[in-house]
Amino acid sequence: MAPTFVDTAVDVAAAVQNKAGLKASNSTTNNTNTQTDSAKKWENFSFSHIRESTVSRAMTTRYFKDMYDYAESDVVIVGAGSCGLSAAYTLAKARPDLKIAIIEAMVSPGGGAWLGGQLFSAMVMRSSTTKSAEKFLDDIGVPYEQEDNYVVVKHAALFTSTLLSKVLQFPNVKLFNATSVEDLITRKDENGNLRIAGVVTNWTLVTMHHDDQSCMDPNTINAPVVISTTGHDGPTGAFSIKRLVSIGAYEKLGGMRGLDMKTAEDQIVKGTREVVPGMIIGGMELAEADGSCRMGPIFGSMALSGVRAAEIACEIFDERNKQNME
Repeated sequence: MAPTFVDTAVDVAAAVQNKAGLKASNSTTNNTNTQTDSAKKWENFSFSHIRESTVSRAMTTRYFKDMYDYAESDVVIVGAGSCGLSAAYTLAKARPDLKIAIIEAMVSPGGGAWLGGQLFSAMVMRSSTTKSAEKFLDDIGVPYEQEDNYVVVKHAALFTSTLLSKVLQFPNVKLFNATSVEDLITRKDENGNLRIAGVVTNWTLVTMHHDDQSCMDPNTINAPVVISTTGHDGPTGAFSIKRLVSIGAYEKLGGMRGLDMKTAEDQIVKGTREVVPGMIIGGMELAEADGSCRMGPIFGSMALSGVRAAEIACEIFDERNKQNME
C-alpha cells in the first residue's frame, strides 16, 4: 500500500524529533565539556551543618545586647539619610570615645540619597569657598568629576553605600533600622527650662499600627545629645521639630518654602544648630523649622549640615552630659 499523507507527515515529524534530540544531546555534551572545570571546582562543595535555632540565637543575642548597651548612649542620631550618616561619620571619627546610636525608621538607610533628581543616577554637589564638599568626598574615598563650580559623583548610590559602609565599620556606632522615634525624653531644670535627654522608640511596624491595635508601649534610649535629621515634612519627616512645637519648646514651624537652589544650601548649613538644649537639628528638617527654601536635587548641604551637626555635638557634649547626670 502506498504511504498516505498522514504516514508521510508522521515520518517527517519523527525524523525532525530525532534530529532535534541529537542536537540537544550534542549541545548538552558541549555544555558539559565547557562547564567541566567549574563542575569539578564545586563538586564537593557543601555548607557546614547548622540548626535553625543556632541562627536565631546568633541574631537575637547580638541585637538585644546592642539594645541593652545603647539604652544609655552619648549621642542619638535620628534619621540615616545623607545628613544623618554624614553626622555619624564625622562624629564617630572625631570622638571614638562616644557611643552613637542611629535610629532609622525605614528598613533601608540612606533616605533620598540613592538617586539624584527625578530618579537620575548622578549626584551633584556644589563647590564652596572652603571646598568642603570635595574634602568630605576625598575623606570617605568617593571619586568625582570636577566641573567649574560643582562636582559630580557618577551615581548617588556610590556615595550613600560608601558612606554607610564607613559609618557601620566604626565600633562605637550602632544602627537600629526599621525603628521609629515616637517621642522625645524631656527634662526640666530648677528654673523650668526644658532640655532633651533622649528618644522614645518602637519598631516601625508597631508604630504604623497604633491606630488598629491595642496599646503597644515603646522603649527608650537616654542620651545627653540628640541630632535630628528626619528630612522635610512627610510620613516620618520633620518629626523632632514638630514635636518640639507641640510641647511648646519651639515657637512654630516656618514651613519649607519653594525651591531656590542658590540660597537654600547656605541656609541649611549655616542654620544647623542646637535649637533647644540637647537637640541639634540638621538637613531638610531645618527648612521646616526655619521656613527656608528647598534646594532640590543637589546634595552638598546635606552632607555638610551633617558635618556641622557633628561639630556642634562635640562642642556641647561635655556640658550636656554633665546635666544629664544630675
